[in-house]
Amino acid sequence: MGLSAEPDKLDPTTSSSLYTRYVMNTICEKLYDIDASGTVVPQLASALPTITDGGRTVTIPVRDGVKFADGTDLDAEAVRTTFERNLTLKTSARKSELGPISSVEAKDARTVVVRYETPFAPLTAALADRAGMIMSPKALDALGDKFSEHPTCVGPFSFVARVPQTSITVRRDPLYYAADQVHLDTVTYRIMADANIRAANLRSGDIQVADSISTQDVDALVKERDVGVLQTSSLGYQAMTINLGNTDGAGEPPKQIDTPLARDPRVRLALAYAVDRDALVNSVFNNWYSPACSPIPPTSPYASPAGEACVPHDPAKARELLQQAGVQIPFPITVKTSNTAESLRFAAALQAALEPGGFALQIEPVEYSTLLDQQSAGDFDAILLGWSGRIDPHGNMNSFLVSGGGNNYAGYSNQTVDDTMAEAARSTDTAERAELYGKVMTQVREDNPIIYLYRVRNLAAYTRDTGGVEIFPDGVVRLSRAAFLQEG
Repeated sequence: MGLSAEPDKLDPTTSSSLYTRYVMNTICEKLYDIDASGTVVPQLASALPTITDGGRTVTIPVRDGVKFADGTDLDAEAVRTTFERNLTLKTSARKSELGPISSVEAKDARTVVVRYETPFAPLTAALADRAGMIMSPKALDALGDKFSEHPTCVGPFSFVARVPQTSITVRRDPLYYAADQVHLDTVTYRIMADANIRAANLRSGDIQVADSISTQDVDALVKERDVGVLQTSSLGYQAMTINLGNTDGAGEPPKQIDTPLARDPRVRLALAYAVDRDALVNSVFNNWYSPACSPIPPTSPYASPAGEACVPHDPAKARELLQQAGVQIPFPITVKTSNTAESLRFAAALQAALEPGGFALQIEPVEYSTLLDQQSAGDFDAILLGWSGRIDPHGNMNSFLVSGGGNNYAGYSNQTVDDTMAEAARSTDTAERAELYGKVMTQVREDNPIIYLYRVRNLAAYTRDTGGVEIFPDGVVRLSRAAFLQEG
Protein backbone atom coordinates (compact mmCIF):
# COMPACT_ATOMS: atom_id res chain seq x y z
CA MET A 1 0.00 0.00 0.00
CA GLY A 2 1.28 3.45 -0.90
CA LEU A 3 0.83 5.98 1.92
CA SER A 4 0.68 9.69 1.20
CA ALA A 5 2.48 10.55 4.45
CA GLU A 6 4.59 8.83 7.07
CA PRO A 7 2.76 7.72 10.21
CA ASP A 8 3.84 9.22 13.51
CA LYS A 9 4.55 7.00 16.54
CA LEU A 10 2.94 3.56 16.33
CA ASP A 11 1.56 4.03 19.83
CA PRO A 12 -2.21 4.14 20.42
CA THR A 13 -1.78 6.39 23.46
CA THR A 14 0.23 9.16 21.83
CA SER A 15 -0.36 9.07 18.07
CA SER A 16 -2.38 11.71 16.21
CA SER A 17 -2.04 10.78 12.53
CA LEU A 18 -4.61 9.21 10.22
CA TYR A 19 -1.77 7.33 8.51
CA THR A 20 -0.84 5.73 11.81
CA ARG A 21 -4.42 4.50 12.08
CA TYR A 22 -4.04 2.69 8.73
CA VAL A 23 -1.17 0.63 10.12
CA MET A 24 -2.60 0.21 13.61
CA ASN A 25 -5.86 -1.07 12.14
CA THR A 26 -4.03 -4.21 11.01
CA ILE A 27 -2.05 -4.83 14.22
CA CYS A 28 -4.05 -3.30 17.10
CA GLU A 29 -7.70 -4.18 17.36
CA LYS A 30 -10.04 -2.17 19.57
CA LEU A 31 -12.72 -2.96 22.10
CA TYR A 32 -15.19 -1.66 19.50
CA ASP A 33 -15.09 -0.79 15.83
CA ILE A 34 -17.44 0.80 13.32
CA ASP A 35 -18.95 -0.94 10.31
CA ALA A 36 -19.40 0.50 6.83
CA SER A 37 -22.51 2.39 7.93
CA GLY A 38 -20.76 3.98 10.91
CA THR A 39 -22.51 1.80 13.50
CA VAL A 40 -20.47 0.77 16.55
CA VAL A 41 -19.93 -3.00 16.78
CA PRO A 42 -17.98 -5.17 19.26
CA GLN A 43 -14.43 -6.20 18.36
CA LEU A 44 -12.32 -7.22 21.38
CA ALA A 45 -15.35 -6.69 23.58
CA SER A 46 -17.87 -9.51 23.31
CA ALA A 47 -20.87 -7.17 23.39
CA LEU A 48 -21.79 -3.52 23.63
CA PRO A 49 -21.27 -2.07 27.13
CA THR A 50 -23.91 -2.14 29.83
CA ILE A 51 -24.55 1.30 31.33
CA THR A 52 -25.98 1.63 34.84
CA ASP A 53 -26.05 4.03 37.80
CA GLY A 54 -27.51 6.83 35.72
CA GLY A 55 -24.67 6.59 33.21
CA ARG A 56 -21.88 6.61 35.80
CA THR A 57 -20.97 2.93 35.55
CA VAL A 58 -19.99 1.25 32.28
CA THR A 59 -19.44 -2.51 32.20
CA ILE A 60 -17.49 -3.94 29.26
CA PRO A 61 -17.40 -7.71 28.59
CA VAL A 62 -14.05 -8.88 27.17
CA ARG A 63 -13.85 -11.48 24.39
CA ASP A 64 -12.57 -14.90 25.49
CA GLY A 65 -9.94 -17.03 23.72
CA VAL A 66 -7.88 -14.13 22.37
CA LYS A 67 -4.09 -13.80 22.45
CA PHE A 68 -1.77 -10.88 21.89
CA ALA A 69 0.89 -11.23 19.21
CA ASP A 70 3.43 -12.08 21.95
CA GLY A 71 1.34 -15.04 23.10
CA THR A 72 -0.08 -13.56 26.31
CA ASP A 73 -3.81 -13.76 26.91
CA LEU A 74 -6.20 -10.87 26.47
CA ASP A 75 -8.15 -10.41 29.69
CA ALA A 76 -9.80 -7.69 31.73
CA GLU A 77 -6.55 -6.80 33.48
CA ALA A 78 -4.90 -6.10 30.11
CA VAL A 79 -7.79 -3.80 29.24
CA ARG A 80 -7.48 -2.04 32.60
CA THR A 81 -3.74 -1.58 32.03
CA THR A 82 -4.36 0.12 28.68
CA PHE A 83 -6.98 2.40 30.25
CA GLU A 84 -4.56 3.40 33.00
CA ARG A 85 -1.80 4.17 30.52
CA ASN A 86 -4.13 6.30 28.40
CA LEU A 87 -5.22 8.20 31.51
CA THR A 88 -1.84 8.72 33.17
CA LEU A 89 0.91 8.89 30.54
CA LYS A 90 2.08 12.51 30.40
CA THR A 91 2.17 12.55 26.60
CA SER A 92 -1.23 10.83 26.23
CA ALA A 93 -3.53 12.20 23.54
CA ARG A 94 -6.32 9.90 24.76
CA LYS A 95 -7.00 11.18 28.28
CA SER A 96 -9.53 13.83 27.29
CA GLU A 97 -11.22 11.36 24.92
CA LEU A 98 -12.09 9.08 27.84
CA GLY A 99 -13.83 11.66 30.00
CA PRO A 100 -13.96 12.13 33.79
CA ILE A 101 -13.14 8.55 34.83
CA SER A 102 -12.90 7.96 38.57
CA SER A 103 -11.79 4.31 38.43
CA VAL A 104 -11.22 1.32 36.14
CA GLU A 105 -11.56 -2.15 37.64
CA ALA A 106 -10.95 -5.65 36.30
CA LYS A 107 -13.95 -7.17 38.08
CA ASP A 108 -13.04 -10.64 36.86
CA ALA A 109 -11.05 -12.08 33.96
CA ARG A 110 -13.72 -11.17 31.42
CA THR A 111 -15.30 -8.01 32.87
CA VAL A 112 -14.07 -4.42 33.05
CA VAL A 113 -15.99 -1.82 35.06
CA VAL A 114 -15.40 1.87 34.31
CA ARG A 115 -16.80 4.34 36.82
CA TYR A 116 -17.36 8.02 36.17
CA GLU A 117 -17.73 11.11 38.32
CA THR A 118 -20.49 12.23 35.94
CA PRO A 119 -22.11 10.42 33.00
CA PHE A 120 -20.03 10.33 29.81
CA ALA A 121 -22.05 9.48 26.71
CA PRO A 122 -19.20 9.44 24.12
CA LEU A 123 -17.23 6.57 25.72
CA THR A 124 -18.33 3.75 23.42
CA ALA A 125 -17.50 5.82 20.33
CA ALA A 126 -14.09 6.68 21.82
CA LEU A 127 -13.38 2.98 22.38
CA ALA A 128 -14.02 2.41 18.66
CA ASP A 129 -10.85 4.36 17.97
CA ARG A 130 -7.31 4.59 19.40
CA ALA A 131 -8.52 4.83 23.01
CA GLY A 132 -9.94 1.33 22.57
CA MET A 133 -6.78 -0.27 21.13
CA ILE A 134 -5.61 -2.75 23.77
CA MET A 135 -1.85 -3.11 24.20
CA SER A 136 0.00 -6.15 25.51
CA PRO A 137 0.88 -5.57 29.20
CA LYS A 138 3.99 -7.69 28.68
CA ALA A 139 5.16 -5.40 25.88
CA LEU A 140 4.31 -2.30 27.90
CA ASP A 141 6.39 -3.61 30.80
CA ALA A 142 9.31 -4.33 28.50
CA LEU A 143 9.20 -1.21 26.34
CA GLY A 144 7.44 1.48 28.38
CA ASP A 145 7.52 4.80 26.52
CA LYS A 146 9.26 3.04 23.62
CA PHE A 147 6.22 0.85 22.87
CA SER A 148 6.06 2.38 19.37
CA GLU A 149 9.38 0.70 18.49
CA HIS A 150 7.66 -2.69 18.53
CA PRO A 151 3.90 -2.26 19.03
CA THR A 152 2.30 -5.47 20.26
CA CYS A 153 -1.47 -5.89 20.36
CA VAL A 154 -4.17 -8.21 19.05
CA GLY A 155 -4.62 -8.11 15.30
CA PRO A 156 -4.72 -10.06 12.06
CA PHE A 157 -1.12 -8.94 11.51
CA SER A 158 1.82 -8.25 13.81
CA PHE A 159 4.57 -5.66 13.55
CA VAL A 160 7.81 -6.65 11.79
CA ALA A 161 9.89 -3.60 10.96
CA ARG A 162 9.92 0.10 10.21
CA VAL A 163 12.37 1.92 7.95
CA PRO A 164 11.88 5.65 8.66
CA GLN A 165 10.65 7.69 5.68
CA THR A 166 10.46 4.48 3.64
CA SER A 167 8.21 1.65 4.83
CA ILE A 168 6.45 -0.27 7.59
CA THR A 169 5.99 -4.05 7.31
CA VAL A 170 3.51 -6.29 9.14
CA ARG A 171 2.99 -10.05 8.81
CA ARG A 172 0.08 -12.42 9.33
CA ASP A 173 -0.25 -13.37 13.00
CA PRO A 174 -0.93 -17.11 13.44
CA LEU A 175 -2.14 -16.43 17.01
CA TYR A 176 -4.96 -14.17 15.80
CA TYR A 177 -8.36 -15.51 16.88
CA ALA A 178 -9.71 -15.30 13.30
CA ALA A 179 -6.49 -16.23 11.48
CA ASP A 180 -8.43 -18.30 8.93
CA GLN A 181 -9.98 -15.06 7.65
CA VAL A 182 -6.59 -13.43 6.95
CA HIS A 183 -5.39 -14.08 3.40
CA LEU A 184 -2.11 -12.20 2.99
CA ASP A 185 1.25 -13.22 4.44
CA THR A 186 2.58 -9.66 4.69
CA VAL A 187 1.52 -6.09 4.11
CA THR A 188 4.10 -3.40 3.39
CA TYR A 189 3.16 0.26 3.74
CA ARG A 190 5.42 2.33 1.49
CA ILE A 191 5.72 6.07 2.05
CA MET A 192 4.92 7.89 -1.21
CA ALA A 193 4.16 11.54 -0.58
CA ASP A 194 3.77 12.39 -4.27
CA ALA A 195 0.26 11.56 -5.52
CA ASN A 196 1.55 11.17 -9.08
CA ILE A 197 4.06 8.54 -7.93
CA ARG A 198 1.34 6.66 -6.02
CA ALA A 199 -0.89 6.66 -9.10
CA ALA A 200 1.96 5.54 -11.37
CA ASN A 201 2.92 2.69 -9.01
CA LEU A 202 -0.71 1.63 -8.86
CA ARG A 203 -0.99 1.53 -12.65
CA SER A 204 2.25 -0.46 -12.93
CA GLY A 205 1.19 -2.94 -10.24
CA ASP A 206 4.13 -2.11 -7.98
CA ILE A 207 1.58 -1.36 -5.27
CA GLN A 208 -1.93 -2.76 -4.95
CA VAL A 209 -3.53 0.00 -2.87
CA ALA A 210 -3.03 3.76 -2.64
CA ASP A 211 -4.57 6.15 -0.13
CA SER A 212 -5.57 9.80 -0.52
CA ILE A 213 -5.94 9.79 -4.28
CA SER A 214 -5.43 13.32 -5.59
CA THR A 215 -8.54 15.05 -6.86
CA GLN A 216 -6.42 15.81 -9.94
CA ASP A 217 -6.11 12.06 -10.67
CA VAL A 218 -9.38 10.54 -9.56
CA ASP A 219 -11.44 11.38 -12.66
CA ALA A 220 -8.93 9.51 -14.83
CA LEU A 221 -8.54 6.59 -12.42
CA VAL A 222 -12.27 5.83 -12.22
CA LYS A 223 -12.22 5.21 -15.98
CA GLU A 224 -9.32 2.76 -15.92
CA ARG A 225 -10.08 -0.91 -16.43
CA ASP A 226 -7.46 -2.32 -14.05
CA VAL A 227 -8.01 0.12 -11.19
CA GLY A 228 -10.90 0.48 -8.77
CA VAL A 229 -11.66 3.58 -6.71
CA LEU A 230 -13.15 3.46 -3.21
CA GLN A 231 -14.88 6.54 -1.88
CA THR A 232 -16.89 7.58 1.16
CA SER A 233 -17.96 10.81 2.76
CA SER A 234 -15.75 12.03 5.60
CA LEU A 235 -16.50 12.48 9.28
CA GLY A 236 -13.62 14.93 9.61
CA TYR A 237 -12.47 18.32 8.41
CA GLN A 238 -9.51 20.35 7.18
CA ALA A 239 -8.81 23.64 8.92
CA MET A 240 -6.44 26.44 9.78
CA THR A 241 -5.47 26.42 13.45
CA ILE A 242 -4.26 29.68 14.99
CA ASN A 243 -1.77 29.54 17.86
CA LEU A 244 -3.29 31.61 20.67
CA GLY A 245 -1.34 30.24 23.61
CA ASN A 246 0.36 26.93 22.87
CA THR A 247 3.84 27.75 24.12
CA ASP A 248 4.66 24.58 26.08
CA GLY A 249 2.90 21.89 24.07
CA ALA A 250 -0.67 20.81 23.41
CA GLY A 251 -2.57 20.13 26.62
CA GLU A 252 -0.33 22.30 28.78
CA PRO A 253 -1.70 25.49 30.41
CA PRO A 254 -1.80 28.19 27.73
CA LYS A 255 0.19 31.41 27.89
CA GLN A 256 -0.84 34.48 25.92
CA ILE A 257 1.19 34.95 22.74
CA ASP A 258 1.76 38.65 22.16
CA THR A 259 0.95 39.01 18.48
CA PRO A 260 -2.12 40.69 16.95
CA LEU A 261 -3.24 37.38 15.45
CA ALA A 262 -3.09 35.60 18.82
CA ARG A 263 -4.40 38.32 21.14
CA ASP A 264 -7.00 40.17 19.03
CA PRO A 265 -10.12 38.21 18.02
CA ARG A 266 -10.93 40.89 15.44
CA VAL A 267 -7.89 39.87 13.38
CA ARG A 268 -8.95 36.20 13.44
CA LEU A 269 -12.55 37.10 12.62
CA ALA A 270 -11.25 39.16 9.70
CA LEU A 271 -9.37 36.08 8.54
CA ALA A 272 -12.58 34.06 8.69
CA TYR A 273 -14.42 36.70 6.63
CA ALA A 274 -11.63 36.69 4.04
CA VAL A 275 -11.99 32.96 3.22
CA ASP A 276 -14.07 32.01 0.17
CA ARG A 277 -14.59 28.30 0.81
CA ASP A 278 -16.78 27.59 -2.21
CA ALA A 279 -14.33 29.10 -4.69
CA LEU A 280 -11.37 27.34 -3.07
CA VAL A 281 -12.99 23.91 -3.10
CA ASN A 282 -14.20 24.27 -6.67
CA SER A 283 -10.90 25.54 -8.07
CA VAL A 284 -8.47 23.32 -6.16
CA PHE A 285 -10.35 20.05 -5.72
CA ASN A 286 -12.52 19.78 -8.86
CA ASN A 287 -15.66 19.66 -6.71
CA TRP A 288 -14.68 16.33 -5.12
CA TYR A 289 -14.49 17.98 -1.69
CA SER A 290 -17.03 20.22 0.03
CA PRO A 291 -16.82 23.46 2.05
CA ALA A 292 -16.93 23.06 5.83
CA CYS A 293 -17.52 25.56 8.60
CA SER A 294 -17.76 23.10 11.47
CA PRO A 295 -16.15 19.94 12.87
CA ILE A 296 -19.60 18.31 12.89
CA PRO A 297 -20.39 16.56 9.59
CA PRO A 298 -23.75 17.61 8.10
CA THR A 299 -24.93 13.98 8.07
CA SER A 300 -24.46 13.67 11.85
CA PRO A 301 -27.56 13.42 14.05
CA TYR A 302 -25.81 16.05 16.19
CA ALA A 303 -25.68 18.64 13.38
CA SER A 304 -27.76 21.80 13.76
CA PRO A 305 -28.13 25.18 12.02
CA ALA A 306 -26.11 26.83 14.79
CA GLY A 307 -23.48 24.12 14.59
CA GLU A 308 -23.09 24.43 10.83
CA ALA A 309 -23.37 28.23 10.52
CA CYS A 310 -20.59 29.90 8.58
CA VAL A 311 -18.89 33.27 8.73
CA PRO A 312 -19.78 34.60 5.25
CA HIS A 313 -17.19 35.54 2.68
CA ASP A 314 -16.89 39.33 2.93
CA PRO A 315 -13.47 40.82 2.07
CA ALA A 316 -14.68 44.36 2.78
CA LYS A 317 -15.75 43.34 6.28
CA ALA A 318 -12.37 41.65 6.76
CA ARG A 319 -10.52 44.87 5.92
CA GLU A 320 -12.83 46.87 8.17
CA LEU A 321 -12.02 44.60 11.12
CA LEU A 322 -8.29 44.86 10.43
CA GLN A 323 -8.59 48.65 10.42
CA GLN A 324 -10.47 48.53 13.75
CA ALA A 325 -7.67 46.38 15.17
CA GLY A 326 -5.14 48.98 14.05
CA VAL A 327 -2.84 46.49 12.34
CA GLN A 328 -0.77 46.72 9.19
CA ILE A 329 -2.67 46.07 5.95
CA PRO A 330 -1.91 43.79 4.23
CA PHE A 331 -1.52 41.85 7.46
CA PRO A 332 1.24 39.20 7.20
CA ILE A 333 0.63 35.64 8.42
CA THR A 334 3.05 32.74 8.13
CA VAL A 335 1.17 29.48 7.69
CA LYS A 336 2.78 26.05 7.86
CA THR A 337 1.45 23.26 5.68
CA SER A 338 2.39 19.79 4.51
CA ASN A 339 4.80 19.73 1.59
CA THR A 340 2.60 17.45 -0.53
CA ALA A 341 1.52 18.76 -3.93
CA GLU A 342 -2.18 18.91 -3.03
CA SER A 343 -1.53 20.72 0.27
CA LEU A 344 0.72 23.25 -1.44
CA ARG A 345 -1.82 23.75 -4.22
CA PHE A 346 -4.49 24.57 -1.65
CA ALA A 347 -2.17 26.85 0.32
CA ALA A 348 -1.30 28.80 -2.82
CA ALA A 349 -4.97 29.20 -3.70
CA LEU A 350 -5.72 30.31 -0.13
CA GLN A 351 -2.89 32.82 -0.34
CA ALA A 352 -4.46 34.41 -3.41
CA ALA A 353 -7.99 34.24 -1.98
CA LEU A 354 -7.06 36.05 1.25
CA GLU A 355 -5.37 38.98 -0.47
CA PRO A 356 -8.59 40.96 -1.20
CA GLY A 357 -9.45 40.67 2.51
CA GLY A 358 -6.21 42.38 3.50
CA PHE A 359 -3.96 39.43 4.31
CA ALA A 360 -0.50 38.54 2.99
CA LEU A 361 -0.09 34.81 3.52
CA GLN A 362 3.45 33.44 3.65
CA ILE A 363 3.60 29.68 3.06
CA GLU A 364 6.11 27.46 4.86
CA PRO A 365 6.08 23.84 3.58
CA VAL A 366 7.04 21.16 6.14
CA GLU A 367 7.36 17.38 5.88
CA TYR A 368 4.19 15.83 7.31
CA SER A 369 5.50 13.97 10.38
CA THR A 370 7.63 16.99 11.30
CA LEU A 371 4.57 19.19 10.85
CA LEU A 372 2.67 17.06 13.37
CA ASP A 373 5.49 17.50 15.88
CA GLN A 374 5.52 21.26 15.34
CA GLN A 375 1.75 21.41 15.70
CA SER A 376 1.90 19.61 19.04
CA ALA A 377 4.80 21.74 20.28
CA GLY A 378 3.12 25.01 19.29
CA ASP A 379 5.86 25.84 16.81
CA PHE A 380 3.61 27.81 14.45
CA ASP A 381 1.57 30.99 14.06
CA ALA A 382 -1.01 29.34 11.81
CA ILE A 383 -1.07 25.79 10.48
CA LEU A 384 -3.09 23.92 7.85
CA LEU A 385 -3.95 20.42 9.01
CA GLY A 386 -7.06 18.35 9.49
CA TRP A 387 -8.71 15.54 11.40
CA SER A 388 -10.09 12.37 9.85
CA GLY A 389 -13.18 12.44 12.05
CA ARG A 390 -15.06 10.35 14.57
CA ILE A 391 -18.67 9.14 14.65
CA ASP A 392 -19.41 11.12 17.81
CA PRO A 393 -18.74 14.89 17.52
CA HIS A 394 -17.12 14.80 20.95
CA GLY A 395 -14.18 13.14 19.21
CA ASN A 396 -13.96 15.97 16.68
CA MET A 397 -14.28 18.80 19.19
CA ASN A 398 -13.44 18.12 22.81
CA SER A 399 -9.70 17.49 22.78
CA PHE A 400 -9.20 20.35 20.30
CA LEU A 401 -11.32 23.01 21.99
CA VAL A 402 -11.48 22.25 25.72
CA SER A 403 -8.85 23.71 28.03
CA GLY A 404 -6.05 21.20 28.48
CA GLY A 405 -7.26 18.92 25.68
CA GLY A 406 -4.59 16.61 24.31
CA ASN A 407 -5.13 17.96 20.79
CA ASN A 408 -5.68 21.59 21.80
CA TYR A 409 -2.97 22.80 19.46
CA ALA A 410 -4.29 26.37 19.50
CA GLY A 411 -3.77 26.74 23.24
CA TYR A 412 -7.42 27.85 23.38
CA SER A 413 -9.28 28.27 26.65
CA ASN A 414 -12.87 29.43 27.05
CA GLN A 415 -15.00 28.63 30.07
CA THR A 416 -18.27 28.64 28.10
CA VAL A 417 -16.84 26.07 25.69
CA ASP A 418 -15.46 23.94 28.54
CA ASP A 419 -18.75 23.94 30.45
CA THR A 420 -20.93 23.34 27.41
CA MET A 421 -18.80 20.48 26.10
CA ALA A 422 -18.95 18.85 29.54
CA GLU A 423 -22.73 19.28 29.62
CA ALA A 424 -23.06 17.71 26.16
CA ALA A 425 -20.95 14.72 27.21
CA ARG A 426 -23.26 14.09 30.17
CA SER A 427 -26.39 14.02 28.01
CA THR A 428 -27.83 10.98 26.26
CA ASP A 429 -30.46 13.06 24.43
CA THR A 430 -29.46 13.58 20.79
CA ALA A 431 -31.44 16.79 20.30
CA GLU A 432 -30.04 18.30 23.49
CA ARG A 433 -26.49 17.42 22.52
CA ALA A 434 -26.98 18.92 19.05
CA GLU A 435 -28.20 22.16 20.63
CA LEU A 436 -25.24 22.25 23.01
CA TYR A 437 -22.71 21.63 20.24
CA GLY A 438 -24.36 24.46 18.32
CA LYS A 439 -23.78 26.71 21.32
CA VAL A 440 -20.11 25.70 21.38
CA MET A 441 -19.69 26.49 17.70
CA THR A 442 -21.32 29.91 18.13
CA GLN A 443 -18.61 30.74 20.68
CA VAL A 444 -15.86 29.24 18.52
CA ARG A 445 -16.93 31.43 15.59
CA GLU A 446 -16.45 34.47 17.82
CA ASP A 447 -12.98 33.39 18.95
CA ASN A 448 -11.75 31.54 15.83
CA PRO A 449 -8.95 29.43 17.34
CA ILE A 450 -9.71 27.09 14.43
CA ILE A 451 -11.08 28.24 11.09
CA TYR A 452 -12.74 25.25 9.44
CA LEU A 453 -12.24 25.19 5.67
CA TYR A 454 -13.35 22.05 3.87
CA ARG A 455 -14.28 18.40 4.17
CA VAL A 456 -12.55 15.81 2.01
CA ARG A 457 -14.10 12.84 0.33
CA ASN A 458 -12.17 9.75 1.41
CA LEU A 459 -10.62 8.43 -1.81
CA ALA A 460 -8.48 5.32 -2.18
CA ALA A 461 -7.64 3.16 -5.18
CA TYR A 462 -6.75 -0.50 -5.67
CA THR A 463 -5.74 -2.83 -8.47
CA ARG A 464 -8.52 -5.09 -9.75
CA ASP A 465 -6.52 -8.22 -8.92
CA THR A 466 -7.02 -7.33 -5.24
CA GLY A 467 -10.18 -7.85 -3.20
CA GLY A 468 -11.35 -7.18 0.33
CA VAL A 469 -9.97 -3.63 0.56
CA GLU A 470 -12.38 -1.34 2.40
CA ILE A 471 -12.64 2.30 3.39
CA PHE A 472 -15.15 3.54 5.96
CA PRO A 473 -16.32 7.08 6.84
CA ASP A 474 -13.61 7.32 9.53
CA GLY A 475 -11.13 7.52 6.65
CA VAL A 476 -9.19 4.37 7.52
CA VAL A 477 -8.29 2.07 4.60
CA ARG A 478 -8.79 -1.45 5.94
CA LEU A 479 -6.59 -4.29 4.68
CA SER A 480 -7.32 -6.95 7.31
CA ARG A 481 -9.37 -9.06 4.89
CA ALA A 482 -7.56 -8.07 1.68
CA ALA A 483 -6.54 -10.81 -0.75
CA PHE A 484 -5.19 -11.41 -4.23
CA LEU A 485 -7.94 -12.66 -6.54
CA GLN A 486 -7.53 -15.74 -8.71
CA GLU A 487 -8.11 -15.31 -12.42
CA GLY A 488 -11.18 -16.97 -13.84
